[in-house]
Amino acid sequence: MDTSSHPGRTGINRLTGFLPRVSRWLPWWASALIGIGAVVLGVLLIVRPLSSVTVLTIYIGLSCVAAGVASLSSDAARSRQLAAGVLGAGWIVLGVAVLAGLGRAIGLLPTVIAVALIVSGLVRGFEVRRAPTLDARIATGLFGLTDIVFGVVALAWPDITLLVVAVLFGARTIAFGLAQVWQAVRRGRDARHLDATGTGRAESAVATRWRRLGRTTAALAMVLVSVAALVVSGRLTSGSPAVDDFYEAPDQVPSEPGRLLRSEPFTREVPDGARAWRILYTTTRDDDTPALASAIVLVPESGSSHPVIAWAHGTTGYTPNCAPSVLDEPFTSGALLFPDEVVEEGWALVATDYIGMGTEGPQPYLVGQGEGRSVLDAVRAARELTEASLGDQTVVWGHSQGGHAALWTGQIQPSYAPDVPLLGVAAMAPAANLIGLTGHLADLTGGSVLASLVAQAYVDAYPDVTMEQYVIASARPLVREMAMRCWSEPGMSVSVLDALSISGDRPIFASDPLSGPLGDRLRENTPAGGIDVPLLLAQGESDPLIAIDLQDEFVESLCSAGQQVDYRTYPGLDHMGLVGRDSPLVTQLFEWTRSRLSGDPEITNTCDA
Repeated sequence: MDTSSHPGRTGINRLTGFLPRVSRWLPWWASALIGIGAVVLGVLLIVRPLSSVTVLTIYIGLSCVAAGVASLSSDAARSRQLAAGVLGAGWIVLGVAVLAGLGRAIGLLPTVIAVALIVSGLVRGFEVRRAPTLDARIATGLFGLTDIVFGVVALAWPDITLLVVAVLFGARTIAFGLAQVWQAVRRGRDARHLDATGTGRAESAVATRWRRLGRTTAALAMVLVSVAALVVSGRLTSGSPAVDDFYEAPDQVPSEPGRLLRSEPFTREVPDGARAWRILYTTTRDDDTPALASAIVLVPESGSSHPVIAWAHGTTGYTPNCAPSVLDEPFTSGALLFPDEVVEEGWALVATDYIGMGTEGPQPYLVGQGEGRSVLDAVRAARELTEASLGDQTVVWGHSQGGHAALWTGQIQPSYAPDVPLLGVAAMAPAANLIGLTGHLADLTGGSVLASLVAQAYVDAYPDVTMEQYVIASARPLVREMAMRCWSEPGMSVSVLDALSISGDRPIFASDPLSGPLGDRLRENTPAGGIDVPLLLAQGESDPLIAIDLQDEFVESLCSAGQQVDYRTYPGLDHMGLVGRDSPLVTQLFEWTRSRLSGDPEITNTCDA
């Protein structure tokens, strides 16, 4: 049969005939340099992925080009294997595209690379039968399998993190770079022998055996690396909590806030001698839009008319599945490390999840009205739970984000929920000085994680705040990814890496977040005082997140506004140490709360000192 008459075969023949000519363009030493360059790029992708996303994009683009050139100058290309030419050309085109402009669409880049790896693996799989020897077929198949596994791991990642793809692609680039160096050195050796003798030299049986063994061993090593990546990926993604049907809105929802819609017994982390429920209730956002929220109600098994501690939790994440009532550790995840002591005092605990946690989002993260209303309406709804037997006395506690929520709860209670009279507000390491805190995040290791939550929350909450105005383009995909992870899930470690990866582009903000609409909204959501009940504000002096000077500045502003504050600082305690079981604050907090519930009129006002 005359294959030249078949257009498809003619094209293939021309390509396979062209490949050896391409491979001869490069002398052996140039091929070796390309291989060394690929190894260096691969190492940089693995050990230096945290320089910046811009540099990462350049690394990936150059790695694609190096991989393509290496494929075109490989032994496979010399033996007229079609896969080498197709893959080589494909990787070069992709690398040029990344360097020329695709990198600017950085949100698309991880998906493109992951798909390219899978396609590369499939092409290698189809070309296994073309390999000249059994060991070559095994190595080709294993390298193809490695590409497919790497690509699948990347695509299976919940948000296709650029860093995950970079590390996987880095490992692949190292392997193929080493293979390129080995082939080039062997070619150089043969070329030197040809120059010296004028004839080619047959490879010895021992040398052939070692070459084949080395190629197969390298392929097996890459398969093991890819399987390890698959296992690690599975572990990191398996811990993400899931929301169940309890949090869905019923068919009929009352229009007024603070109404109990649903309740069921709750058992996770419930102390001995107590019982608990999770509840679904109505509330409102800061613009009076109706919303739903959920909460945990914890009460002693005995007694009635239990005084209420309204607990506002610290940051656990931003999305619905990060609600404390969804998490395996519902109290400790939000920094309430002593629910047992609350029960022993005979008090009830009403712990809101906030709007948008468990229920449909967005969460009013550091948006004061939405947080405070969630707290107050949780108490209202819990009082409709007759089995809980709650009393009228209520004291608010909150830590970190919850400290901000506690301050806003005290501030809006007289106008929003006069039927929930408060006896006191305790704010522990509150994220209250929003202007100072936001400016401080750029200088804080890992501060990009919190900056991402603030950016995402304010973009979601306010139409005049946009991601395009305030977040640099290269960081926007990572900002969205970091906002999607819960702080208790294993994948949070990737958020930390994401935060470090954009340190080279620090800060993440494209324009000053303290100016324009975002700055106005941050000031709008900074508590201004006007709390009519005793206020305890506690702060660790070694807190790297809520720095002591920022808290001092905030307290000074409260005093200037006429607010009475019992401000207590604790040397040597950091953000979480402040609320640890061995913290002196805990004992003082319970003493202070007993005084409020007993009606003790004596309070300390630091502003008078």
